[in-house]
Amino acid sequence: MTRHLDPGFTEADEAFRSELRAFIEAELDPAVRDAVGRGASVTKAQHQAWQRKLAAKGWLAPNWPKEYGGAGWNSVRRFIFDEETALMDTPRGNVPAIDLVGPLICTFGTEEQKARLLPGILSSEDWWCQGFSEPGAGSDLASLRTRGLRDGDDWIVTGTKLWTSHAQNANWMFALVRTSEHPKKQGGISYLVFPMDSPGVSVTPIITLGGVHAVNQVFLDEVRVPGANLIGAEGDAWRMTGYVLGLERLVGAGIGHSQRLLKHLRDVLKTGPLAEDRAFRDRVAALHTDVLALKYTAHRVLAAEMAGEPAGTVVSVLKLKGAAVQQDLAEAIMEAAGPVAAVSPRAEPLDLPADEDALLWTATTYLDRRKLSIYGGSSEIQRNIIARRILKI
Repeated sequence: MTRHLDPGFTEADEAFRSELRAFIEAELDPAVRDAVGRGASVTKAQHQAWQRKLAAKGWLAPNWPKEYGGAGWNSVRRFIFDEETALMDTPRGNVPAIDLVGPLICTFGTEEQKARLLPGILSSEDWWCQGFSEPGAGSDLASLRTRGLRDGDDWIVTGTKLWTSHAQNANWMFALVRTSEHPKKQGGISYLVFPMDSPGVSVTPIITLGGVHAVNQVFLDEVRVPGANLIGAEGDAWRMTGYVLGLERLVGAGIGHSQRLLKHLRDVLKTGPLAEDRAFRDRVAALHTDVLALKYTAHRVLAAEMAGEPAGTVVSVLKLKGAAVQQDLAEAIMEAAGPVAAVSPRAEPLDLPADEDALLWTATTYLDRRKLSIYGGSSEIQRNIIARRILKI
Protein backbone atom coordinates (compact mmCIF):
# COMPACT_ATOMS: atom_id res chain seq x y z
CA MET A 1 0.00 0.00 0.00
CA THR A 2 2.93 2.36 0.56
CA ARG A 3 3.36 2.98 -3.16
CA HIS A 4 -0.10 4.61 -3.30
CA LEU A 5 0.07 8.17 -2.02
CA ASP A 6 -2.48 10.07 -4.09
CA PRO A 7 -6.15 9.04 -3.98
CA GLY A 8 -6.54 10.60 -7.41
CA PHE A 9 -9.04 13.40 -6.95
CA THR A 10 -10.32 14.20 -10.44
CA GLU A 11 -11.69 17.46 -11.80
CA ALA A 12 -15.16 15.97 -11.35
CA ASP A 13 -14.36 15.22 -7.69
CA GLU A 14 -13.19 18.78 -7.07
CA ALA A 15 -16.29 20.11 -8.84
CA PHE A 16 -18.37 17.99 -6.48
CA ARG A 17 -16.46 19.45 -3.52
CA SER A 18 -17.29 22.97 -4.73
CA GLU A 19 -20.93 22.05 -5.31
CA LEU A 20 -21.16 20.57 -1.82
CA ARG A 21 -19.69 23.68 -0.22
CA ALA A 22 -22.09 25.93 -2.11
CA PHE A 23 -25.04 23.73 -1.14
CA ILE A 24 -24.13 23.89 2.55
CA GLU A 25 -23.67 27.65 2.41
CA ALA A 26 -27.07 28.10 0.79
CA GLU A 27 -29.17 25.51 2.60
CA LEU A 28 -27.89 25.00 6.15
CA ASP A 29 -29.57 27.17 8.78
CA PRO A 30 -26.84 29.57 10.04
CA ALA A 31 -28.06 29.09 13.62
CA VAL A 32 -27.56 25.33 13.31
CA ARG A 33 -24.14 25.75 11.75
CA ASP A 34 -23.14 28.13 14.54
CA ALA A 35 -24.36 25.71 17.21
CA VAL A 36 -22.42 22.79 15.71
CA GLY A 37 -19.31 24.93 15.38
CA ARG A 38 -19.45 25.98 19.03
CA GLY A 39 -20.22 22.48 20.28
CA ALA A 40 -23.71 23.44 21.45
CA SER A 41 -26.70 21.11 21.27
CA VAL A 42 -28.73 20.66 18.09
CA THR A 43 -32.31 19.45 18.38
CA LYS A 44 -33.73 16.39 16.67
CA ALA A 45 -35.99 18.67 14.60
CA GLN A 46 -32.96 20.62 13.38
CA HIS A 47 -31.20 17.37 12.47
CA GLN A 48 -34.28 16.22 10.58
CA ALA A 49 -34.61 19.48 8.67
CA TRP A 50 -31.03 19.20 7.43
CA GLN A 51 -31.39 15.51 6.58
CA ARG A 52 -34.46 16.23 4.47
CA LYS A 53 -32.53 18.79 2.45
CA LEU A 54 -29.77 16.24 1.85
CA ALA A 55 -32.37 13.62 0.90
CA ALA A 56 -33.97 15.97 -1.62
CA LYS A 57 -30.53 16.41 -3.19
CA GLY A 58 -29.93 12.65 -3.18
CA TRP A 59 -27.02 12.98 -0.77
CA LEU A 60 -28.44 11.66 2.49
CA ALA A 61 -27.21 8.08 2.19
CA PRO A 62 -23.68 8.03 0.68
CA ASN A 63 -23.17 4.30 1.34
CA TRP A 64 -26.48 3.10 -0.08
CA PRO A 65 -26.94 1.83 -3.64
CA LYS A 66 -28.90 4.14 -5.91
CA GLU A 67 -31.70 1.60 -6.33
CA TYR A 68 -32.58 2.01 -2.67
CA GLY A 69 -32.42 5.81 -2.64
CA GLY A 70 -28.72 6.17 -1.86
CA ALA A 71 -26.03 8.25 -3.52
CA GLY A 72 -24.06 5.24 -4.74
CA TRP A 73 -20.77 7.09 -4.36
CA ASN A 74 -17.31 5.57 -4.52
CA SER A 75 -14.81 5.88 -1.66
CA VAL A 76 -13.39 9.19 -2.90
CA ARG A 77 -16.77 10.92 -3.04
CA ARG A 78 -17.66 9.61 0.43
CA PHE A 79 -14.34 10.88 1.78
CA ILE A 80 -14.90 14.34 0.29
CA PHE A 81 -18.43 14.44 1.70
CA ASP A 82 -17.30 13.45 5.20
CA GLU A 83 -14.40 15.91 5.17
CA GLU A 84 -16.34 18.93 3.90
CA THR A 85 -19.44 18.41 6.03
CA ALA A 86 -17.23 18.26 9.13
CA LEU A 87 -15.24 21.32 8.06
CA MET A 88 -18.43 23.31 7.46
CA ASP A 89 -20.08 22.42 10.78
CA THR A 90 -23.06 20.44 9.50
CA PRO A 91 -25.01 18.16 11.88
CA ARG A 92 -24.08 14.50 11.45
CA GLY A 93 -27.70 13.44 11.63
CA ASN A 94 -28.91 9.95 12.48
CA VAL A 95 -25.64 8.07 11.97
CA PRO A 96 -26.90 4.65 13.18
CA ALA A 97 -29.65 4.74 10.55
CA ILE A 98 -27.76 6.22 7.62
CA ASP A 99 -24.30 4.71 8.04
CA LEU A 100 -25.03 1.39 9.76
CA VAL A 101 -28.48 -0.17 9.69
CA GLY A 102 -29.36 1.29 6.27
CA PRO A 103 -26.44 -0.38 4.46
CA LEU A 104 -27.06 -3.50 6.57
CA ILE A 105 -30.65 -3.76 5.31
CA CYS A 106 -29.67 -2.87 1.73
CA THR A 107 -27.14 -5.72 1.67
CA PHE A 108 -28.60 -8.44 3.91
CA GLY A 109 -32.28 -7.59 4.32
CA THR A 110 -35.19 -9.20 2.52
CA GLU A 111 -37.10 -7.29 -0.13
CA GLU A 112 -39.97 -6.97 2.35
CA GLN A 113 -37.62 -5.47 4.97
CA LYS A 114 -36.16 -3.03 2.46
CA ALA A 115 -39.62 -1.85 1.43
CA ARG A 116 -40.77 -1.57 5.05
CA LEU A 117 -37.74 -0.06 6.79
CA LEU A 118 -35.69 2.02 4.33
CA PRO A 119 -38.26 4.71 3.34
CA GLY A 120 -38.66 5.89 6.94
CA ILE A 121 -34.91 6.49 7.17
CA LEU A 122 -34.79 8.48 3.94
CA SER A 123 -37.76 10.62 5.00
CA SER A 124 -36.22 11.14 8.47
CA GLU A 125 -39.49 10.04 10.04
CA ASP A 126 -37.78 7.04 11.64
CA TRP A 127 -34.87 7.67 14.01
CA TRP A 128 -32.67 4.72 14.93
CA CYS A 129 -30.33 3.90 17.79
CA GLN A 130 -27.66 1.21 17.94
CA GLY A 131 -27.87 -1.52 20.58
CA PHE A 132 -24.31 -2.81 20.69
CA SER A 133 -22.38 -2.09 23.92
CA GLU A 134 -23.44 -3.61 27.24
CA PRO A 135 -22.16 -3.59 30.82
CA GLY A 136 -19.01 -5.71 30.54
CA ALA A 137 -19.20 -5.85 26.74
CA GLY A 138 -17.94 -2.61 25.23
CA SER A 139 -14.57 -2.99 23.52
CA ASP A 140 -14.98 -6.76 23.91
CA LEU A 141 -18.33 -6.69 22.15
CA ALA A 142 -18.41 -10.44 21.55
CA SER A 143 -18.98 -10.91 25.29
CA LEU A 144 -22.50 -9.48 25.03
CA ARG A 145 -25.16 -11.21 27.13
CA THR A 146 -28.45 -9.84 25.81
CA ARG A 147 -30.38 -12.95 24.80
CA GLY A 148 -33.15 -13.77 22.41
CA LEU A 149 -35.21 -16.91 23.01
CA ARG A 150 -37.54 -18.41 20.43
CA ASP A 151 -41.28 -18.28 21.13
CA GLY A 152 -43.07 -19.56 18.06
CA ASP A 153 -42.25 -17.20 15.20
CA ASP A 154 -41.05 -14.47 17.58
CA TRP A 155 -38.00 -13.73 19.70
CA ILE A 156 -38.20 -12.79 23.37
CA VAL A 157 -35.28 -10.44 24.07
CA THR A 158 -33.93 -9.68 27.55
CA GLY A 159 -30.81 -7.73 28.49
CA THR A 160 -29.26 -4.29 28.79
CA LYS A 161 -27.62 -1.97 26.27
CA LEU A 162 -25.26 0.76 27.46
CA TRP A 163 -23.95 4.06 26.04
CA THR A 164 -26.77 4.01 23.49
CA SER A 165 -26.48 7.32 21.68
CA HIS A 166 -29.70 9.36 21.36
CA ALA A 167 -31.96 6.48 22.36
CA GLN A 168 -34.20 9.12 23.93
CA ASN A 169 -35.00 10.39 20.42
CA ALA A 170 -35.18 7.04 18.63
CA ASN A 171 -38.27 5.10 17.60
CA TRP A 172 -36.30 2.07 16.32
CA MET A 173 -33.32 0.08 17.61
CA PHE A 174 -31.12 -2.42 15.82
CA ALA A 175 -29.43 -4.68 18.32
CA LEU A 176 -26.88 -7.44 18.56
CA VAL A 177 -28.56 -10.30 20.41
CA ARG A 178 -27.22 -13.72 21.37
CA THR A 179 -29.78 -16.11 19.92
CA SER A 180 -27.91 -19.42 20.33
CA GLU A 181 -24.88 -20.97 22.02
CA HIS A 182 -21.74 -21.32 19.93
CA PRO A 183 -18.20 -22.61 20.59
CA LYS A 184 -16.83 -19.19 19.57
CA LYS A 185 -18.21 -16.18 21.42
CA GLN A 186 -18.50 -14.30 18.10
CA GLY A 187 -20.93 -16.95 16.90
CA GLY A 188 -24.60 -17.28 17.77
CA ILE A 189 -25.17 -13.50 17.58
CA SER A 190 -27.98 -12.12 15.43
CA TYR A 191 -29.32 -8.76 14.30
CA LEU A 192 -32.82 -7.96 15.55
CA VAL A 193 -34.67 -4.67 14.96
CA PHE A 194 -37.68 -3.44 16.90
CA PRO A 195 -39.65 -0.28 17.72
CA MET A 196 -38.58 1.56 20.87
CA ASP A 197 -42.18 1.72 22.07
CA SER A 198 -42.34 -2.09 22.28
CA PRO A 199 -43.52 -3.34 25.69
CA GLY A 200 -40.50 -4.04 27.90
CA VAL A 201 -38.22 -1.31 26.46
CA SER A 202 -37.17 1.44 28.89
CA VAL A 203 -34.55 4.18 28.54
CA THR A 204 -32.51 5.69 31.39
CA PRO A 205 -30.53 8.89 30.64
CA ILE A 206 -26.78 9.11 31.24
CA ILE A 207 -25.49 12.67 31.62
CA THR A 208 -21.89 12.95 30.46
CA LEU A 209 -19.06 14.99 32.00
CA GLY A 210 -19.98 17.99 29.88
CA GLY A 211 -23.54 17.97 31.18
CA VAL A 212 -24.93 16.64 27.89
CA HIS A 213 -27.66 14.03 27.54
CA ALA A 214 -26.42 12.17 24.49
CA VAL A 215 -26.13 8.58 25.75
CA ASN A 216 -28.42 6.23 27.64
CA GLN A 217 -28.85 2.82 29.18
CA VAL A 218 -31.61 0.79 27.56
CA PHE A 219 -33.30 -2.04 29.43
CA LEU A 220 -34.94 -4.87 27.47
CA ASP A 221 -37.36 -6.89 29.60
CA GLU A 222 -38.85 -9.77 27.60
CA VAL A 223 -39.32 -7.63 24.51
CA ARG A 224 -41.24 -9.53 21.84
CA VAL A 225 -39.61 -9.15 18.42
CA PRO A 226 -41.34 -10.63 15.34
CA GLY A 227 -39.34 -13.18 13.39
CA ALA A 228 -39.68 -10.93 10.34
CA ASN A 229 -37.39 -8.45 12.13
CA LEU A 230 -34.33 -10.70 12.00
CA ILE A 231 -31.88 -9.09 9.55
CA GLY A 232 -29.81 -11.60 7.59
CA ALA A 233 -29.18 -15.13 8.72
CA GLU A 234 -29.51 -16.16 12.35
CA GLY A 235 -26.12 -16.20 14.10
CA ASP A 236 -24.38 -14.31 11.29
CA ALA A 237 -24.29 -10.83 12.85
CA TRP A 238 -20.54 -10.76 13.52
CA ARG A 239 -19.65 -11.17 9.85
CA MET A 240 -22.33 -8.67 8.84
CA THR A 241 -21.04 -6.10 11.33
CA GLY A 242 -17.56 -6.38 9.88
CA TYR A 243 -18.96 -5.68 6.44
CA VAL A 244 -20.89 -2.60 7.52
CA LEU A 245 -18.07 -1.12 9.58
CA GLY A 246 -15.78 -1.65 6.61
CA LEU A 247 -17.82 0.91 4.68
CA GLU A 248 -16.72 3.60 7.13
CA ARG A 249 -13.03 2.83 7.51
CA LEU A 250 -11.90 6.46 7.43
CA VAL A 251 -14.64 8.05 9.54
CA GLY A 252 -12.93 7.13 12.81
CA ALA A 253 -9.88 9.20 11.84
CA GLY A 254 -11.97 12.39 12.05
CA ILE A 255 -9.98 14.21 9.35
CA GLY A 256 -12.47 17.01 8.80
CA HIS A 257 -13.12 17.42 12.53
CA SER A 258 -9.39 17.75 13.24
CA GLN A 259 -8.99 20.37 10.51
CA ARG A 260 -11.94 22.32 11.90
CA LEU A 261 -10.57 22.17 15.46
CA LEU A 262 -7.17 23.36 14.22
CA LYS A 263 -8.77 26.36 12.50
CA HIS A 264 -10.73 27.14 15.67
CA LEU A 265 -7.53 26.91 17.72
CA ARG A 266 -5.77 29.41 15.46
CA ASP A 267 -8.74 31.79 15.62
CA VAL A 268 -8.88 31.61 19.42
CA LEU A 269 -5.13 32.08 19.72
CA LYS A 270 -5.23 35.40 17.85
CA THR A 271 -6.95 37.20 20.73
CA GLY A 272 -6.35 34.84 23.66
CA PRO A 273 -3.89 35.26 26.53
CA LEU A 274 -1.30 33.00 24.84
CA ALA A 275 -1.20 34.89 21.54
CA GLU A 276 2.45 35.91 22.03
CA ASP A 277 3.59 32.78 23.88
CA ARG A 278 6.32 31.30 21.69
CA ALA A 279 6.25 27.88 23.31
CA PHE A 280 2.51 27.58 22.85
CA ARG A 281 2.74 28.69 19.21
CA ASP A 282 5.33 25.95 18.67
CA ARG A 283 2.83 23.52 20.15
CA VAL A 284 0.17 24.71 17.67
CA ALA A 285 2.63 24.20 14.82
CA ALA A 286 3.27 20.63 16.02
CA LEU A 287 -0.48 20.00 16.11
CA HIS A 288 -0.77 21.35 12.57
CA THR A 289 1.87 18.81 11.53
CA ASP A 290 -0.11 16.04 13.23
CA VAL A 291 -3.27 17.01 11.35
CA LEU A 292 -1.42 17.02 8.02
CA ALA A 293 0.12 13.60 8.77
CA LEU A 294 -3.34 12.28 9.65
CA LYS A 295 -4.83 13.65 6.44
CA TYR A 296 -2.16 12.24 4.14
CA THR A 297 -2.19 8.88 5.88
CA ALA A 298 -5.93 8.78 5.19
CA HIS A 299 -5.15 9.59 1.57
CA ARG A 300 -2.85 6.56 1.47
CA VAL A 301 -5.67 4.32 2.72
CA LEU A 302 -8.06 5.85 0.22
CA ALA A 303 -5.62 5.43 -2.66
CA ALA A 304 -5.02 1.79 -1.75
CA GLU A 305 -8.76 1.16 -1.57
CA MET A 306 -9.32 2.71 -5.00
CA ALA A 307 -6.54 0.44 -6.29
CA GLY A 308 -8.40 -2.58 -4.93
CA GLU A 309 -5.97 -3.27 -2.09
CA PRO A 310 -6.90 -3.96 1.55
CA ALA A 311 -6.59 -1.06 3.99
CA GLY A 312 -4.81 -3.22 6.56
CA THR A 313 -3.55 -2.11 9.94
CA VAL A 314 -3.26 1.55 8.93
CA VAL A 315 -6.96 1.93 9.71
CA SER A 316 -6.23 1.15 13.36
CA VAL A 317 -3.36 3.64 13.31
CA LEU A 318 -5.74 6.29 11.95
CA LYS A 319 -8.36 5.59 14.61
CA LEU A 320 -5.73 5.65 17.36
CA LYS A 321 -4.00 8.82 16.17
CA GLY A 322 -7.21 10.53 15.03
CA ALA A 323 -8.68 10.30 18.53
CA ALA A 324 -5.46 11.56 20.12
CA VAL A 325 -5.14 14.52 17.75
CA GLN A 326 -8.70 15.70 18.35
CA GLN A 327 -8.22 15.41 22.11
CA ASP A 328 -4.95 17.33 21.95
CA LEU A 329 -6.57 20.07 19.86
CA ALA A 330 -9.54 20.38 22.24
CA GLU A 331 -7.17 20.69 25.19
CA ALA A 332 -5.09 23.33 23.40
CA ILE A 333 -8.23 25.35 22.63
CA MET A 334 -9.11 25.29 26.33
CA GLU A 335 -5.69 26.67 27.21
CA ALA A 336 -5.64 29.24 24.42
CA ALA A 337 -9.05 30.63 25.36
CA GLY A 338 -8.18 31.24 28.99
CA PRO A 339 -10.49 31.25 32.02
CA VAL A 340 -13.72 31.94 30.08
CA ALA A 341 -13.39 28.53 28.39
CA ALA A 342 -13.98 26.79 31.72
CA VAL A 343 -17.36 28.46 32.29
CA SER A 344 -20.36 26.16 31.90
CA PRO A 345 -23.03 27.47 29.49
CA ARG A 346 -25.56 25.53 31.56
CA ALA A 347 -24.91 27.67 34.61
CA GLU A 348 -26.47 31.07 35.24
CA PRO A 349 -26.45 33.12 31.98
CA LEU A 350 -23.59 35.59 31.72
CA ASP A 351 -23.47 38.91 29.90
CA LEU A 352 -20.26 38.44 27.92
CA PRO A 353 -18.84 40.05 24.78
CA ALA A 354 -19.65 38.12 21.61
CA ASP A 355 -16.13 36.75 21.19
CA GLU A 356 -16.12 35.38 24.75
CA ASP A 357 -19.70 34.12 24.57
CA ALA A 358 -18.69 31.97 21.59
CA LEU A 359 -16.21 30.16 23.84
CA LEU A 360 -18.73 29.07 26.46
CA TRP A 361 -19.06 25.56 25.00
CA THR A 362 -15.29 24.99 24.90
CA ALA A 363 -15.22 22.94 28.11
CA THR A 364 -18.17 20.86 26.94
CA THR A 365 -16.37 20.09 23.68
CA TYR A 366 -13.17 19.23 25.53
CA LEU A 367 -14.96 16.84 27.88
CA ASP A 368 -16.99 15.29 25.06
CA ARG A 369 -13.84 14.51 23.06
CA ARG A 370 -12.58 12.27 25.86
CA LYS A 371 -14.88 9.56 24.49
CA LEU A 372 -13.02 9.39 21.16
CA SER A 373 -10.37 7.04 22.52
CA ILE A 374 -13.04 4.69 23.88
CA TYR A 375 -15.96 4.30 21.49
CA GLY A 376 -15.71 2.65 18.08
CA GLY A 377 -12.87 0.44 19.31
CA SER A 378 -10.84 1.77 22.22
CA SER A 379 -7.21 2.90 21.82
CA GLU A 380 -6.11 -0.20 23.76
CA ILE A 381 -7.93 -2.42 21.28
CA GLN A 382 -6.34 -0.57 18.34
CA ARG A 383 -2.87 -1.06 19.86
CA ASN A 384 -3.57 -4.78 20.25
CA ILE A 385 -4.59 -5.01 16.60
CA ILE A 386 -1.43 -3.22 15.49
CA ALA A 387 0.74 -5.43 17.68
CA ARG A 388 -0.84 -8.66 16.42
CA ARG A 389 -0.73 -7.77 12.73
CA ILE A 390 2.56 -5.89 12.48
CA LEU A 391 4.70 -6.97 15.44
CA LYS A 392 3.30 -10.53 15.35
CA ILE A 393 2.78 -10.71 19.13
